[in-house]
This record gives sequence, C-alpha cells and structure tokens, in this order.
Amino acid sequence: MNKKTYRRFDPWRPAPVREQSREQLIDGHYFTVERVSLSSSTSSRFDRLILRENHGDTIGILAQTPDGSIPLVEQYRLPSHRWTLEIPAGHAHLDHEKPVDVALRKLRQEAGYDAGHISQFMRFLNTPSFSTQHTSLFYATDLSTVDRGEIGPESPRSNVRLVSPDDAYDMVIRGVVIDAKSIIAIMRLHEGLRHPQTGPSAE
Repeated sequence: MNKKTYRRFDPWRPAPVREQSREQLIDGHYFTVERVSLSSSTSSRFDRLILRENHGDTIGILAQTPDGSIPLVEQYRLPSHRWTLEIPAGHAHLDHEKPVDVALRKLRQEAGYDAGHISQFMRFLNTPSFSTQHTSLFYATDLSTVDRGEIGPESPRSNVRLVSPDDAYDMVIRGVVIDAKSIIAIMRLHEGLRHPQTGPSAE
C-alpha cells in the first residue's frame, strides 16, 4: 500500500479570502463581537461574526498539592445552566497584567493556594471557527494554602474538590469533567505521569 505524500503544512500560507470591511457590534470587557465582510474566488461577498478576545489569553492552572491532589473548582455556568468542575482559570484585568500573574491570582482566588513554582506548558485555540480566543495552561506546584477570594455572583457557594490524578482522569473519561481546558490539562498530566517529577511536558 502506497503512503500518500502531503505537502508540508504551513499555517501562514496566503489566505483564500480577502477582508472587505469590519464593523464592531458589541464591545465587552472580555470579548468584542465584530461583523466582518469578506470575498473569495468562489463567493463575491459573505459575512461572518467574529468573537475577539480582549486583554490577552484565557489562563488555566493545573495545580498539584504536596500529596499530588488536583484542585477542581465547582462553577455555575450561565450559558449552559449547569455546574461544572474546572481547573482554576480566568482573564487579565488589564492589558499589562502578565499571564503568569493572572495564573497566580486565579489560583489564590478560586482554589485558595499560593504556588512556589509555576510554568506554562501549553497554549491552544478554543474555537478557531469564530473566535480569536486562546487559552494558556500553567502547571503549579509547591502549594501553600491561603484564603480564597470571591469568584462571582454566579457561583456564591462554590467549593473546591481535591482529587487524585487517577480520579481526575476517570472523571474526564466518564464525562463528569466536560470543560475543555480542564480536560486538556488533566489528559496532559495523565501522560506526564510517566515522568511525575516533571509534570506535564512543555515540549
């Protein structure tokens, strides 16, 4: 059987469309909604709504306590009208807040921990079909407990659950954890357990 040969993938090769105009419809704190008009060789003109993220990436933090447990935060999510279990996460308050500072702040506020060591291990596009939103994932260890802050009016009785990596992985497989950034982080940790001293690989 002959193996098919593909051209080398280039994410930055010339675009097949040309932007004609752009109109801002909604200007929010975290996101801006724009209507973009485009044209291509197969269509004279078509419109798309694009969700543009403000103040940098979404930040997610996979943390491990000294005994190896992972803090998962109970969050009530208004768009889906349900509770979720998620790793601590959030956004910058201002453009000048660095991603690592956001990670440390959200770990304190949502999970109640300070981290002695923290490093980024992944960055991904959330919904590339209609949004510019990226998420950067950090791995935090050498944790010490601090007072938790306020999460928000949507989750006034939010709790933190400490689960083992094996239990977290099982919760992903069984569909208990359905938040994408949490699934990605937990699966990376599960793979990284082959080398537990390093955590998720940054390669």
